[in-house]
Amino acid sequence: MNHKKVLSFILALCVTTLGFSFGQGEKENAASPVSHKDRNYLYKAKKPFLPTGEKHVVKKGETISDVAKMHGVPIDRLKKVNDSERDGVKPGEALQIPKSPLKPSDKELLARLVHAEAKGEPYKGKVAVATVVLNRIKSEQFPDTVRDVIYQKNQFEPVANGSINKPAGKEAKKAVNEAIAIQGKTEKALYFYNPSISDSQWMRQLTVIKVIGNHHFAI
Repeated sequence: MNHKKVLSFILALCVTTLGFSFGQGEKENAASPVSHKDRNYLYKAKKPFLPTGEKHVVKKGETISDVAKMHGVPIDRLKKVNDSERDGVKPGEALQIPKSPLKPSDKELLARLVHAEAKGEPYKGKVAVATVVLNRIKSEQFPDTVRDVIYQKNQFEPVANGSINKPAGKEAKKAVNEAIAIQGKTEKALYFYNPSISDSQWMRQLTVIKVIGNHHFAI
């Protein structure tokens, strides 16, 4: 009788121990998968390079750079999506168009700023104005979105006088697309001003790296 009680006690102890070990194993395994936050991070890191589903059929004389400027996508990103390191493409070739780094609403806002700031200026000057905003987004000295850069206090006259709200012209929109396409391949200007209008002594102390039309572009 005593032997049976001892045996029963040993069996119960074994079952309890095994159950505890199994429960601990489940907890350890549950902690090992990548969290939702990590997966979202990886997804966001890859998402900008995914094609939108839109395609561009190359016409005679067009290059990858030309196509990037038409659609407002970085040249390097367009090459990456199409697995191409070359700029030349063949007529009739269908290129996948990647996602633009700017939302349509941000592109429209930037085009309105370009239209207001550089109306009457050469086309290259319009591209340079858009590039200043994109450079500011990448700089730690300024906010990191198009809207926040443009509406930062006391930065752009069109915001103060309301001309930012006027519709952008075709050339301003084209200039924004080109600025996006060539981002990182041009000057690093963070400021621009018209010396015949601006009386800011602080602006005049900046290093001018390019002059286009009436605007001086500086760092």
